[in-house]
Amino acid sequence: MRLPPRRLEEPYRSRAVPPATARYWSWLFSAHDCREALLGIYALLAEWRALLDPGLEASVAQLKLAWWWEEMQRLRSGSPVHPIGRYLAAMPRAEVTDFSPLSDAVEAATRQIAGTPLERGEELAAHASALRAGPFIVAARLTSDRANDTEAGLLRCVAALAAAEYLAGAIADYRREARFGRVAFPVDELLAAGIQDADLSAADAPPHLQSYLEQLRLRAAQFYAAAVDALPRMDRGRLRHLLVLAALGAKQLNGRRAPTDAHFRLHDLYLAWTTARRAALQT
Repeated sequence: MRLPPRRLEEPYRSRAVPPATARYWSWLFSAHDCREALLGIYALLAEWRALLDPGLEASVAQLKLAWWWEEMQRLRSGSPVHPIGRYLAAMPRAEVTDFSPLSDAVEAATRQIAGTPLERGEELAAHASALRAGPFIVAARLTSDRANDTEAGLLRCVAALAAAEYLAGAIADYRREARFGRVAFPVDELLAAGIQDADLSAADAPPHLQSYLEQLRLRAAQFYAAAVDALPRMDRGRLRHLLVLAALGAKQLNGRRAPTDAHFRLHDLYLAWTTARRAALQT
């Protein structure tokens, strides 16, 4: 008989859902049956996100990600050694869950750390999906034993959410990425917009870069809306954390308030709560 799921150890728990972040609100208002698996997946994403920091030595980050890739193979075989891996392996449905999307996410992170930019805009969706959508799929499969009659809708939802989150993150961090020699945006789009490396690292974005960034914000907003529309009605209550992430992501795209602002956090709390409550009532 499988033992009850273990409690996720610190500091992984705190890093998984930092207070007042979108991840925190989505976890706080998630369905009760999803919270443990979601916490474990968020913990993995937090560890990998830290390794994507451009300020970290690339060789060190790649070495650590190589270890994480091996750990995901151990998780697939039921013998992980890391506290997060052991936590996920203790989930009731771990034995019947395909963890391979987590390996794909590690591989996508490794490619990003290597500094090889996306050559074409059409590659962005696939890269974002491997990096972010796969883990959401694993979290969903860890919490449901019913037939996958809505799987196609869920896949469209998390793919759109992944693309939106990638774009939102790139918009927020592109300048720092550029100063460390990384390009967050597809090369063909930058060339078409006449954007040079110096523009990306400039303290003040030139007009043509500002125009491109605004186009990206619109695309990200469309992806967030598409994620909401794609999630099947019968899944909205159980997977309401995805709707919360989409609602908060769309709200924060403009970036007109600092995340540390108390008024800003209160609005995030209210938006997360109302989004989750509405989703639960729709089911």
